[in-house]
Amino acid sequence: MKETTPKTNSAAAKVSTRAPSKAAKARSANSPRIAESDNWDQRLGFLMHDVSRLRRTVFDDFVKPLGVTRSQWWVLANLSRHDGMIQSDLANILELGKAALGGLIDRLEASGLVERRADEIDRRAKRVYLSSMGTHLISEMRVKSHELSERMLKGLDLPSRRLLADMLAQVKHNLSTIRTEIGNTDSEED
Repeated sequence: MKETTPKTNSAAAKVSTRAPSKAAKARSANSPRIAESDNWDQRLGFLMHDVSRLRRTVFDDFVKPLGVTRSQWWVLANLSRHDGMIQSDLANILELGKAALGGLIDRLEASGLVERRADEIDRRAKRVYLSSMGTHLISEMRVKSHELSERMLKGLDLPSRRLLADMLAQVKHNLSTIRTEIGNTDSEED
């Protein structure tokens, strides 16, 4: 039986954050349950954690020549997706304290990578924007990210990459749903 894989945009370069496709939902509904004796949940949890941690560590090495630290590239990457965020909202998304993020934003601002501006409605709130230098650095980071993605996905053809992205999107969606159900309403769906 041949399975068709839904197409996603640039699945090789990034993991989709959208809700799972109908095909992914159908696969999930037809998936057999793994016996607890197989310890599947623990192995899968460790594997996902290890892959995430290792990718961050290797990406740190990839962007080191650009002169950016992990905490800096994490802030810049989030701003590239949501430029002009209110600083306290950015702290919540990054799961950082407001003071810790404030110091980090101070350093990024001193480096010319971001700028703070007062919110037009609430002058007490500060919005954080990428500067032109920050936007240029993001472009360089995307090239490095693509290079890393190609190397880490070596041996996976395009349909396999799309399937992997769909499956990770399903897992992310499921975790976001669980998080909402247990009362934590901070969303990472974006």
